[in-house]
Amino acid sequence: MAAPKLMDFDKALEMFEPVLGFEVHVELNTNTKMFSSAPNPANEKYHAAEPNTLIAPVDLGLPGSLPVVNETAIRSSISLGLALGCSIAESSRFARKNYFYPDLGKNYQISQYDEPIAYEGSVDVELEDGTLVTIPIERAHMEEDAGKLTHMGGATGRIQGAEYSLVDYNRAGVPLVEIVTKVIIGAEHRAPEYAKAYIAAIRDIVRGLGISEARLERGNLRCDANVSLRPRGQEKLGTRTETKNVNSMRSVERAVRYEIQRQAQILADGGSITQETRHWHEDTGTTSPGRPKSDADDYRYFPEPDLLPVQPTAELIEELRAALPEQPVARHRRLKAEWNFTDLEFQDVRNGALIDEVEATIAAGTTPATARKWWTGEISRLANTQNKDAAGLISAENVAALQKLVDEGTLTDKLARQVLEGVVAGEGTPQAVVDARGLAVVSDDGALIAAIDDALASQPDVMAKIKDGKVQAAGAIIGAVMKAMKGQADAARVRELILERAAQ
Repeated sequence: MAAPKLMDFDKALEMFEPVLGFEVHVELNTNTKMFSSAPNPANEKYHAAEPNTLIAPVDLGLPGSLPVVNETAIRSSISLGLALGCSIAESSRFARKNYFYPDLGKNYQISQYDEPIAYEGSVDVELEDGTLVTIPIERAHMEEDAGKLTHMGGATGRIQGAEYSLVDYNRAGVPLVEIVTKVIIGAEHRAPEYAKAYIAAIRDIVRGLGISEARLERGNLRCDANVSLRPRGQEKLGTRTETKNVNSMRSVERAVRYEIQRQAQILADGGSITQETRHWHEDTGTTSPGRPKSDADDYRYFPEPDLLPVQPTAELIEELRAALPEQPVARHRRLKAEWNFTDLEFQDVRNGALIDEVEATIAAGTTPATARKWWTGEISRLANTQNKDAAGLISAENVAALQKLVDEGTLTDKLARQVLEGVVAGEGTPQAVVDARGLAVVSDDGALIAAIDDALASQPDVMAKIKDGKVQAAGAIIGAVMKAMKGQADAARVRELILERAAQ
């Protein structure tokens, strides 16, 4: 299939006004699922479980099984609603959302329809240049997740062309909060940036609340991005598309930009936009058609007969309101100033979801600059290599202890990286790894002088160059000494000893 024509982004914005909307699904990290006692794979303790091992009769829709609401999930949902500036409903009700799909064992999803737990809020979002924008929130409602299908035998991993599909019900019943924005108008050329910043803001909020792991690559946080265009000067909204389950902030940004360009070209050519879901393809940076977008009537919602309404007390709501952490925008601005970071330096920390780790490492005794260097540099590299979360590789206290060894001269930066690998591999604290591997810097002058003599013996012309004033020639001897001592020599002291020898 030929790639669709795309209009230049700037030209598209000259002709059309983009209108946005976002539906973000947040998987809560409760110990058990939304309506059953099965372990919750969205909790870090269980995320690596084998397929179909975290299930209960309710999750599979077995006859006679009845749902029971997870109280912690209710509390987490209320906290999230409050953090989004929403009103909390005095009474909200679960409903059955009826549709068939192989990973939905009951053939319906327990969700909320016309009576959500939270409604009418807004969240402040900070763009990369510091501009603040307010995103209006229509509602945040509770529901359960469906299972997961893995399509086998095809070239793309999608259902088209697959020979068969495997279903994993571990995710069925995972507690979700779906956050639905109102229509967002006025983003203009910054529409893709709005998308990225909004997802980052939701991630920061739920991480701050401690209610979700919020890892997009695992699906703890998933975004459906709605995009429509309307001709300049027209009041009526255009037909929207919904790009489903985009799993990174960068991809959300790219998907919105792509849809604007794709829709603009279709409209300019006299075509019309189909109201549909669309799939994002990370490898090609494109979207493709999914299914026609269903309206509420298609799901035949009706109140869930097996569950009572949720009616939180005023005392509970105020208790949860009082426990809310500092709002992310305020916290970020405070920390950026305290740490004396540039915009780019702070963005590196924030985009890596490493603010908590950097803050804890500073509290453990490092400078902001060194804490940032370790977390956004070598630790993140190791995490990417191992496909793990950087925060789970090493504690802030061990990072601070590692840097202390560097500051004291016990380790060079190169040796410190080897020690870090040992700590990550489970060999103990930084000091324990240094002792076990014998990685401490050699500062004994006798050992250094012996290594210098060996290097000079193999390069006899170097000393004459140094004595003639070509001090940079000492680099060859320093390099030979460092190699001979496997990087454990104190390079600065080696240089001093070489120059002392030359002065004799």
